[in-house]
Amino acid sequence: MTMLTAALIQQCCSENRETNLATTECMIRKGAAAGAKLVILQELHSSLYFCQIESPALFDLAESIPGSSTARFGALAAELNIVIVASLFERRAAGLYHNTAVVFEKDGTIAGTYRKMHIPDDPGFYEKFYFTPGDLGFNPIETSVGSLGVLVCWDQWYPEAARLMALAGADLLIYPTAIGWDPQDTVDEKERQYDAWRTVQRGHAIANGVPVLAVNRVGVEQSPQGDGAIQFWGGSFIAGPQGEILAQASADTEEILMVTLDRGRSETVRRIWPFLRDRRIDAYGELVKRFRD
Repeated sequence: MTMLTAALIQQCCSENRETNLATTECMIRKGAAAGAKLVILQELHSSLYFCQIESPALFDLAESIPGSSTARFGALAAELNIVIVASLFERRAAGLYHNTAVVFEKDGTIAGTYRKMHIPDDPGFYEKFYFTPGDLGFNPIETSVGSLGVLVCWDQWYPEAARLMALAGADLLIYPTAIGWDPQDTVDEKERQYDAWRTVQRGHAIANGVPVLAVNRVGVEQSPQGDGAIQFWGGSFIAGPQGEILAQASADTEEILMVTLDRGRSETVRRIWPFLRDRRIDAYGELVKRFRD
């Protein structure tokens, strides 16, 4: 399969889990009806972004894999004959939780999972309180639509993660995301942050010669303690293997962003820009150090 139609589901979320899931399912169905064979959901799409605060009670949002959500999305993938990338708060064991992406094959089975490797701990993004760093490595998930290099949100700032996925044969780099601004930030600061976010991911596409698909949420979500908020900036996008923007979503509305990718272009681009050929793997040993003092 050289041509692949993909849909990114950019969504607002509420406190009502069932409402969120019903909206997600409706948007998936619309994407599939429009021809999508790969549908990608945003990070932690079934709830509000709960990591704005540290609260032990919020671990109740987590679920097992397999579980109710995997059964629901697996059945939907089989019904629509599509591949779905979903994002779940995984309860692996008592006191052991992950931020996990699950890929469903078009027959409804779980093709594979990826546990978020890089975990942030910043004001409003207290993820280290909830998530244990992933332990599955950077391994693409093989599906009927290709080898999917699934990473999650904070992973998108790390070229090492993208490179390792590409070296393992990923056809696409996929980033379910939940990122936004403090509403009190200045317009200039918002523009700098958004531009950096998009630029670094376009760089991953260029450096590795593969498309990048990044899906983000939208809307303002208040902190449960009422002392802050995050304005999720949307802007979901798909970039080609030279970093070219193939499709771009809005900044403030729910949207199904669709594009048809010619995956054969990666071969063409890598022939004229053979970055993998020219890597000096004999000289990169220092990369495994935290810092060169």
